[in-house]
Amino acid sequence: MFDTKTVSIEWGGKTLTLETGRVARQADGAVLATLGETVVLCAVTAAKSVKEGQDFFPLTVHYQEKFSSAGRIPGGFFKRERGATEKETLTSRLIDRPVRPLFPEGFYNEINVIAQVMSYDGENEPDILAMIAASAALTISGVPFMGPIAGARVGYVDGEFVLNPTLEEAKSGDLDLVVAGTSNAVMMVESEAAELSEETMLGAVMFAHRACQPVIDAIIDLAEQAAKEPWELAPKADQSAMKKKLEKLIGKDIAAAYKLINKSERSDALNAARAKAKEAFADATPQDQMAAIKLVKKLEAEIVRGAILKDGSRIDGRNTKQIRPIEAMVRFLPRTHGSALFTRGETQAICTTTLGTKDSEQMIDGLTGLSYERFMLHYNFPPYSVGEVGRFGAPGRREIGHGKLAWRALHRVLPTTEEFPYTIRVLSDITESNGSSSMATVCGGSLSMMDAGVPLKRPVSGIAMGLILEGKDFAVLSDILGDEDHLGDMDFKVAGTSEGITSLQMDIKIAGITEEIMKVALAQAHEGRAHILGEMGKALDHTREELSAHAPRIETMQIDKTKIRDVIGTGGKVIREIVATTGAKVDIDDEGVIKISSSDVSQIEAARKWIEGIVEEAEVGKIYTGKVVNIVDFGAFVNFMGGKDGLVHVSEMKNERVEKPTDVVSEGQEVKVKVLEIDPRGKVRLSMRVVDQETGAELEDTRPPREPRERGDRGPRGDRGDRGGRGGDRGPRRDRGPRRDDDRGPRRGGGEHSDGGKDEGDAPEFAPAFLTGDRD
Repeated sequence: MFDTKTVSIEWGGKTLTLETGRVARQADGAVLATLGETVVLCAVTAAKSVKEGQDFFPLTVHYQEKFSSAGRIPGGFFKRERGATEKETLTSRLIDRPVRPLFPEGFYNEINVIAQVMSYDGENEPDILAMIAASAALTISGVPFMGPIAGARVGYVDGEFVLNPTLEEAKSGDLDLVVAGTSNAVMMVESEAAELSEETMLGAVMFAHRACQPVIDAIIDLAEQAAKEPWELAPKADQSAMKKKLEKLIGKDIAAAYKLINKSERSDALNAARAKAKEAFADATPQDQMAAIKLVKKLEAEIVRGAILKDGSRIDGRNTKQIRPIEAMVRFLPRTHGSALFTRGETQAICTTTLGTKDSEQMIDGLTGLSYERFMLHYNFPPYSVGEVGRFGAPGRREIGHGKLAWRALHRVLPTTEEFPYTIRVLSDITESNGSSSMATVCGGSLSMMDAGVPLKRPVSGIAMGLILEGKDFAVLSDILGDEDHLGDMDFKVAGTSEGITSLQMDIKIAGITEEIMKVALAQAHEGRAHILGEMGKALDHTREELSAHAPRIETMQIDKTKIRDVIGTGGKVIREIVATTGAKVDIDDEGVIKISSSDVSQIEAARKWIEGIVEEAEVGKIYTGKVVNIVDFGAFVNFMGGKDGLVHVSEMKNERVEKPTDVVSEGQEVKVKVLEIDPRGKVRLSMRVVDQETGAELEDTRPPREPRERGDRGPRGDRGDRGGRGGDRGPRRDRGPRRDDDRGPRRGGGEHSDGGKDEGDAPEFAPAFLTGDRD
């Protein structure tokens, strides 16, 4: 029934299997990819015709993680997969970026690539497997895809590169890098690193590219068995005459426009040239009008690229290595915990840092279960930042991707939770954009965190590099403009500290770049990053020692794990009382680590003393401050050390005689007491009279000690007077009637443990009948 085709290879010590023909047979191409026990299904469908007026390539990639793949039910109210999570969005982009450039120019048929995680073993990450499955499905579908590509993840553990590391290896190692490439070139790089050198990063990229080759060969083997007939593309029309007409009409106008340094002036001049071209083709067919628009863009690219390759002259007059003017300032906003305004040329970001407590951490419900993230970075790109009218609202894929890139750049320089027990949120609002706003976010985010008092290992800067490649000639551009990005061949972003790279991202618009080009780009980026760090240092080159007055303070303390129950109390009663009374937030974990937070230091101190009182043991002879919680006839109970109660006897309230405790103290009154004694049962005896109630200083005990009394001092018992005999001297007994000689059992407390161990039958002669057991 099934015409199944399968290819398997050993890859990174595990078996990778690609299968087609069993499932999703109505799709143009469908592949089931398996690595270990992780299984991803990818199906590709393509529209057979182009919508009228379509002038762009509508490729859509969807990656979805099924909770059932890990044996989990989604959390929350809706028990099914809903909108794309951040990870699903990022993985969709991860697949889209290396695939998109491999479709021919002018191909505008809509294509859907849907990758779904069907089984997850907790070890083999499904994102790389989804990329491989997507590449294989496109390759066998018959659409004009100039692949295949493959992807690989690389870790760096103990100085060695690791192919497809586990989650734990990636977290504990110094590198998490993903590379996608064809058989002869690298197409895409995404990474997070622990301040690694350019040489190490380049080595990791090339290691990953080599690891992609056997996978590419396996996809080709599968295609040889199962590929559909390739689509026939319509031949390209000869547009040379139209191009010459446009060059003559607006060529000089475009060249002059790209000599204008100001972006708005340049945009106005270019729009005027484009309107002139549109007017010239007003009477042409819709197809020719669309072709003319495309040729204008080509003409712009040729003019800009030619000037750069010929004499190194860029749009704004800079040379290829020059960075635009930078201005940075901190404490830009008065009420935020930390803020920075970072401006580079016509790119600007307002970055703010907010510090929170543990309950502000982001909860993430994924295939591996619930997890919590203490560092968040959110990036916003409003339409006014580029002088346009557009949608304003929830973040799109681009905003999520740019925010994650900046997050990776800053993540590895953060302090540990033990060093800085705060939840950190960085917000980047792009207010101007003409060049890399994600790298402006890195610079501004680093400054705003240092302004907030986050002890970063070192400041981080970022730079975007571009590429112009024509044949064997190429030029690498530092700090690219938006137009250079659009008209160039590469978007290469590098972020890092003075010690090394923390993040590297590369996207290629052509069929890949070589190791030589990457080496030049990394070296040039190193110089640019160093310059930017110097400019940032003029605003702030170190972390502030004091937190903002508006930021919460967090104090950490460690208690014995056996005392956790005492601090929490039955049903959380004690910890709720501490929070309600002091106003501070209190969090405690299973290891006995307590975090007390508040913007008021006095509240933290009150909660800390309360908890110390619960977990510490009272010391005999030590003076404490307590509160009267209950007054009785013989004294007052005082709560001290937060969770301890002790008795101040009425005789220990003052040196003179006290008739009633209420003459000295009242409930709720704060008093100073000295611990006199702790009995074996833990009961505490306190004294107020030996403590100065004003200063808390110990007073000399002037009361003479009591003489020990002996029983003989009271005189013989007979001296207490004639109390009368036990018999008739007390008067006659009332007549209760004769005693019944019934058998009621032994006397209470009798038996072998009473009356000297006598048996119940050994009752004395005067015992009544009901004690002797004689019953009728």
